[in-house]
Amino acid sequence: MSAATASPASPGPLPPAPAWLPGGQLQTIWPALFSRRHAPGRPPVWARERWTTPDGDFVDVDRLQPRQSPAPGPQAPLLVIFHGLEGSSSSHYAQAFAERAEQLGWACALPHFRGCSGELNLAPRAYHSGDFEEIGWMLARLVQGRQGPVHAVGVSLGGNALLRWAQESGEQAARQLRSIAAICAPLDLAAAGDAIGRGLNRRIYTPMFLRTMKPKALAKLAQHPGLFDAARLRAARDLREFDDVFTGPLHGFAGVDDYWRRASSRHRLAEIRVPALVINPLNDPFVPAGSLPAPHEAGRAVELWQPAHGGHVGFASGAWPGEVRTLPQRVCDWLQGRAVGLRADLRQDPRHG
Repeated sequence: MSAATASPASPGPLPPAPAWLPGGQLQTIWPALFSRRHAPGRPPVWARERWTTPDGDFVDVDRLQPRQSPAPGPQAPLLVIFHGLEGSSSSHYAQAFAERAEQLGWACALPHFRGCSGELNLAPRAYHSGDFEEIGWMLARLVQGRQGPVHAVGVSLGGNALLRWAQESGEQAARQLRSIAAICAPLDLAAAGDAIGRGLNRRIYTPMFLRTMKPKALAKLAQHPGLFDAARLRAARDLREFDDVFTGPLHGFAGVDDYWRRASSRHRLAEIRVPALVINPLNDPFVPAGSLPAPHEAGRAVELWQPAHGGHVGFASGAWPGEVRTLPQRVCDWLQGRAVGLRADLRQDPRHG
């Protein structure tokens, strides 16, 4: 069956966008800035840990401090959140997922990618969309000593990196985690990179990202003189040019095309052996609908939700000004519900060991 004639992916049990919030652009921007992400006056409380990495650098990990007593122990489920490009534990989706974890009595942790916790990291590297080795190291440390199930959610860049970890880990992924979810992941980085560099996206989002990414890169150059061409970096006008001079070469890729090709998760979804939910709205300004996989491309472990609306990590619902707490509810329901049956199906499949 060709992609053109394949049956469409499920829209999933996500509510339609409210009538007062039309279009992918508004559904991206408004929720991130204005929609409710937690109960009034009750933002998540995080406690920060600093971990030393195997290469002598550091990452900062925020752990949710629950208000109820006693706090979740090692038998409780753990939700791990991997943030998106230039995200953090302050991002709207991180706060919404943390609140849901607390409601369920789960522990919750958000490891920051290098340089995203408010302090420049030390090593001559940063983070990238295919950073599966970093994901693997973080997860191995987080699952150590836990007796309850561990679930992981990756958002945007973090979602693609999480999927790449699952692909590289094979059967081992299901031994470490109960289930995973990737939300608005740029599964085809070339398609996403080109989309964000065109039209209105180029005018809105490209300057927003480069406003923080360029200074960080130049600070990295001050740490490690000669690391890259400063003039080329300063002249970069979009993510393609930035990734060609900075992200790709710093992380072992030949350039932007090599990076975007090798770091993309779309064409290896069938290799995933841990129950995985992959959510991509069809009106995401960053991720063109034409770049999304059809169900037959995904493999038995992967369930695709491709709702008509949601924008990029928006998914606002309810009356004005809206809230972004429905998505974490639906995703966590899947992580602890549907994924259980999916694991049982996979164990009966000889192709999955």
